[in-house]
Amino acid sequence: MQFALIGTTACGKSDLALETARDTGAIILSLDSLSVYKEIDIASAKPTPLQMLGVKHYGIDVIAPNESFNVTIFFDLYRQAAADADTKNVPLIIVGGTSFYLKALLSGLSDKPLVSDENQKRVARALRDLLNAYENMAQLDPEYAKKVEKNDIYRMEKWYEVYYETSEIPSDFLKRTKKDPIIKDLTIFEIDTDKDKLLERIKIRTKNMLEMGLIDEVARLEKKYTREPNCMKSIGIKEAIEYFDGLCTLSQVEEKIVQNTAKLAKRQRTFNRTQFLQPIIKKPLDEIREEILGFIRAN
Repeated sequence: MQFALIGTTACGKSDLALETARDTGAIILSLDSLSVYKEIDIASAKPTPLQMLGVKHYGIDVIAPNESFNVTIFFDLYRQAAADADTKNVPLIIVGGTSFYLKALLSGLSDKPLVSDENQKRVARALRDLLNAYENMAQLDPEYAKKVEKNDIYRMEKWYEVYYETSEIPSDFLKRTKKDPIIKDLTIFEIDTDKDKLLERIKIRTKNMLEMGLIDEVARLEKKYTREPNCMKSIGIKEAIEYFDGLCTLSQVEEKIVQNTAKLAKRQRTFNRTQFLQPIIKKPLDEIREEILGFIRAN
């Protein structure tokens, strides 16, 4: 038996999952795209070794910061965690804020072609004028364009990569290469947090991260891995690097992390609201705990 627990960053997902796992013997699979990296402990707000004691986790401390993580690796982690939970006859809790991975488990993914250096340069040139890039995409592939904002450089980049590499309309390509979902059905719980309360939680967590030594952690990471890995552009890390460069003060680092985390939470809300087809059990933190325990008892 398995279920997912989602919600915005800093809403209390990890603590609730840990509490539930201790009560039920459950195994946890992390959906957090930063917790997969070893040595990124404070910036990821991952549970500490003491907090994880006695609870089996998958998806935490999997790879080094200079290694690549992708959805295929996540699928392998899911299979390992699900098999372990089945063998031990305990629940599997899939928890985290990177709901893209959960969406991929439930919907299946399309093959993405390897993009040549030449086509990567073509994509970069096309995206220099975002408005023109969007209009061109909308004319060629209106179905895809409906799902993309005019300033969504990430999704436009993916569109142009497929288009230039395959010479095929990406909507058609993605449909043709789409694979079956790994999970056919899953109960999803979402923590519903008032925006003002969430902002306070973000402020408290950010202050705690700085007091725990976030700046020193980022300095160690930069020295060992440089600024090149993608994870070094994550919230908490990129603001510390701006501090190293003299672009902001320490108090401004705190303000920027809070602001950028709040923006991330807004994007996560939108994704969770629009991307899942099945009904989601959405309740405040103090109510959803009983919902989850009731679900486990019934199954």
